Amino acid sequence: MRPFIGIPCGTFRDKDWCPPSFGHRQTYVDAVVAAGGVPLLIPLVEDERVLRALYERIDGLLLAGGRDVEPVFYGEAPIAEIGEIDRLRDLVELPLTRWAARDGMPILGICRGVQVLNVALGGTLYQDIPAQIGSAIRHDDSYLHEDWTHMAHELRLDPASRLAQLIGTQRFTTNSLHHQSVKDVAPGLRAVGWAPDGVIEALEGNNGHFVIGVQCHPEALQAAADPRWATLFRAFVASCCVPSPA
Repeated sequence: MRPFIGIPCGTFRDKDWCPPSFGHRQTYVDAVVAAGGVPLLIPLVEDERVLRALYERIDGLLLAGGRDVEPVFYGEAPIAEIGEIDRLRDLVELPLTRWAARDGMPILGICRGVQVLNVALGGTLYQDIPAQIGSAIRHDDSYLHEDWTHMAHELRLDPASRLAQLIGTQRFTTNSLHHQSVKDVAPGLRAVGWAPDGVIEALEGNNGHFVIGVQCHPEALQAAADPRWATLFRAFVASCCVPSPA
């Protein structure tokens, strides 16, 4: 049977007077379907009993891109350069991530998702790379080009990482649409990918379970722009078919 991949939604507002909508970009759904999974969009519900019921019906957790994580969740006050936040999404994704990590459920984090993964497990973030690091690299370069497939900078991977083994190389270019990044790596995770300026671009878990987070957007590349990324989604979905240890 195809595994169910839970993708917590983001909040979208088209008109101020309209109720918000929950959803995600089609590329996340396409990547999961192409890899053999069944995408299940998880609405942002505050009732923990409902959220728990949804969690118990999924086999893997995909944390997608979106707005900034609220700094209170990693013990900081917001700086002036912080972007828009989605507090309700934080309140859904953080417990889901902790439950999945505790239970050995496969986790794949993308852009905001790698940041949520890190915060959920006890790490911190740079709230704004230009303000707090001062890099010459534009980490939002693909956004500025209005092209999700624009290759913005090189990504260097730890040769011993699972991610390097899946992609089949240690250095290659990738897209980039973010202004925040991992600062202090959470216990249980390790940095395995870096931009040329030293910004952490990928994390993996240390316990052997499938836990991978990337700062780029492989879902926008895996179909045609860089099919090597399809191996990441296939490995993720395949790991969701394997029962976790009791």
